[in-house]
Amino acid sequence: MRHAFETAVNLRKGDAILSLKNRFPFRLGTTSYIIPAGLAENVAFLADKVDDIELVLFESHEISNLPDTDTVKRLREIAEQYDLTYTVHLPLDTWLGHADAAIRRPSVDKCLRVIEHTARLAPFAYILHFHGDRRGESPSPDMMRWQEGHRRAVERLVQIVPPEYLCVETLDYPYEFIEDIVIDYKLSVCMDIGHQLLCGVDPEGYLDRYLPHTRVLHLHGVENGHDHKSLAFLPGGLLTALINRLGKGPDIQRVLTIEIFDEGAFNQSMDLMRGLM
Repeated sequence: MRHAFETAVNLRKGDAILSLKNRFPFRLGTTSYIIPAGLAENVAFLADKVDDIELVLFESHEISNLPDTDTVKRLREIAEQYDLTYTVHLPLDTWLGHADAAIRRPSVDKCLRVIEHTARLAPFAYILHFHGDRRGESPSPDMMRWQEGHRRAVERLVQIVPPEYLCVETLDYPYEFIEDIVIDYKLSVCMDIGHQLLCGVDPEGYLDRYLPHTRVLHLHGVENGHDHKSLAFLPGGLLTALINRLGKGPDIQRVLTIEIFDEGAFNQSMDLMRGLM
């Protein structure tokens, strides 16, 4: 494992990106899929460049990238060495509001396993999706049942995790449909500005309404109907306005994750962020 760390540190030697650690009034982060390597190698590569890394985890019968005990130990060592935090993106193939309890309960169980598996990393947040039964403006033909299913799921999760560490992400439907659940259980918001842009939603309205409840923000550009692109594809002025806004108001600790998945987009986005220091 230490060999993997040293290998990643030496990757692309001579092309190192100047660190942006501790340069903003929030923790700047990106994902654990920037270079074509494993979880530990990506963390080692990024540790001296950003403040937080989003661990994008999945688990199924066929494949899993959950870190083993040795990897968790190494991730913790890297975090301590580099003043690094982690946000854990819980698996996407979960249906926490499903009408069928035989599907809903295993989905919650899967989230709980990932939470238990990563507990030693003391994550800054856990990112959670309330998937709709369908895509689009209305997430379910039976909204009361769908919302109640998510309430039941949350009631199990908050027995294990402090509610403010559970961040429910903005997806492709109006957040008003789940706002009461987030507020009633004292959860946090994960504001995905890239999703809002993809859906043609004005981020300013969401920031006005939900920023006080937001612990994590996801930021990525949209190009030709595809998201998770470089920040170069953000609308003009949005990045500057967002950074300025996050620097004002109450002193709330947040993570801003550049949610992209390749090194070229990461380099370009970091250059843009550097220009705002």
